[in-house]
Amino acid sequence: MSTVLSTASAQTNSALARELFDKYENFKMSAITSRRFSQADMLKWLDPLRDQKLFTMTPVGRSAEGRTISMLKTGAGKTTVFLWSQMHGDESTATMALMDMLKFFSQEPDHIVTQSILDKLNLLIIPMLNPDGAEQCQRRTAQSIDMNRDALALRTPEARILKETRDTYRPHFGFNLHDQDSRYSVGETRNVSAIALLAPAFDESRADNNVRKPAKKVAATLASILHEFIPNNVSKYDDAFEPRAFGDNIQKWGTSTVLIESGGWPGDREKMFIRKLNCVALLTTLHNIAVDQCEHADVNEYEHLPFNTKYLYDIILRNAQLKASDTVPSVTVDVGINIDEEFNSRTRKIESIAKVVDIGDLRTYGALRDVDVRGALVDGTEIKMDQRIAMEKVDSILKKK
Repeated sequence: MSTVLSTASAQTNSALARELFDKYENFKMSAITSRRFSQADMLKWLDPLRDQKLFTMTPVGRSAEGRTISMLKTGAGKTTVFLWSQMHGDESTATMALMDMLKFFSQEPDHIVTQSILDKLNLLIIPMLNPDGAEQCQRRTAQSIDMNRDALALRTPEARILKETRDTYRPHFGFNLHDQDSRYSVGETRNVSAIALLAPAFDESRADNNVRKPAKKVAATLASILHEFIPNNVSKYDDAFEPRAFGDNIQKWGTSTVLIESGGWPGDREKMFIRKLNCVALLTTLHNIAVDQCEHADVNEYEHLPFNTKYLYDIILRNAQLKASDTVPSVTVDVGINIDEEFNSRTRKIESIAKVVDIGDLRTYGALRDVDVRGALVDGTEIKMDQRIAMEKVDSILKKK
């Protein structure tokens, strides 16, 4: 690969990605306002596009609870690309991005990206592989199994659907779309990992072959695009071989596969900015695959990505005065707080739960929201290790800064 060709490709990618990023608000699927939605919601969003005959929708099986799982097919090309999302029911960021991508094809039929992708690629998309999990806002299937550890046993119908679809169409490229912990950081920095990438290993040695090498080129293309917008917030997912996982096995079975893990971003709990990044990166990368530019990607863009680390909390209260009890003096501390979500089956709503996860000197940690409370007194009856705190109480403490 010549340096001139590589540089020219990078410049073209940059301009194209910037254009898509800038016009995203004009083509995104505006009906999507929350990352929590059901299969029924998703099908409503797809109906108008289906009426336009933008894609065909083919049932490929049923979930454990009997929901029909369908594959969308669009494009007339010879290179088959398989994208699947929401294998884990509560990981919906890429599903939103796939909806945006389809809307772009509909709204911009004459754009070079639409034309190249639909002329040169055969896209197979399962946008929601675990609809039962999505219904309950949970990771696992209705049978309580993590289907991403079911690639060998194939005990769940959802796993069998994914395996059978891969084996039937034998795609050249695969995109395994997930959400990761929003508190992952990038290497030794305290920067949040907005997106982590991985060309999964196909065996314990983590060797390269003629399947994994193209996957690394695709991952390098993605990294290059993402660095345009988040230069300090892209990482590499753990590349240890997991013999039960689908990404590792689909790589092993002959499809060049890339894992995309959508992480966190300050002030973006609904992950709308991460959704935008996914959409822009996928569109630009698929265009590169279509026009045979991925083979010119500099694989070092991927290889040199720092691995995910965990140096972040959701909130750190810096320099708080903690009065643990009446019998001890107050002390200056940092308080680390994480905010998790629980699905209330009675109200059918997601509830945010704040929890104290560390107290003391947290100078080596960062946070999505890092607040110096400048000596504000916090009550030991309210701030204890592993104690849940009402979100209103957290807001009250933050207002004391």
